[in-house]
Amino acid sequence: MIEEYTAKKIAAAIRTEDDFSTALKSRVDVIFLLYSNIINVGDRVKAVHDAGKKALVHMDFAEGIGKDRAGVDFLARQGVDGILTTRTNIVRMAKEFDLVTVQRFFLVDSHSLGTSAESIKLSKPDIIELMPGIVTKKIREFASITDTPIIAGGIIETEEEVRAALEAGADIVSTGEFGLWDLEI
Repeated sequence: MIEEYTAKKIAAAIRTEDDFSTALKSRVDVIFLLYSNIINVGDRVKAVHDAGKKALVHMDFAEGIGKDRAGVDFLARQGVDGILTTRTNIVRMAKEFDLVTVQRFFLVDSHSLGTSAESIKLSKPDIIELMPGIVTKKIREFASITDTPIIAGGIIETEEEVRAALEAGADIVSTGEFGLWDLEI
């Protein structure tokens, strides 16, 4: 099942309406809805599915949707395929609703590396996203200590950065740069 999310090597990270329209027409299979809200999430998920793609909502950024069991339940009822979050408890809740879980980690120092590894053991996300995605040294390190698929995301702006992240061991790259969404890698 997770292979469906990592088959193509680019995911679209959506922040604006223009980005959303472009992503629907692109080659990506997976769209990360970074700025959804309680009013538009159902329509956005339907449009993503109508385009033959998977929709994952970033729970931490979703306006008007609780960061709790009711919020996860609401998103599941809207038909989302999965969620993104930095929160271990949200990952665990989302699993109860059979949603694909992506847990995001910001690697800023050696302490964050250790706490991230502990969180992975506790929450057991389906996929982890390491940010910023240009930290290939840490992608390689995580790839050597876990068999959990890895998304490299954040500050990836060029084809060379996409290729470097994939070569370091990332399974997929998440980028807001629409010019990269149609790369054939």
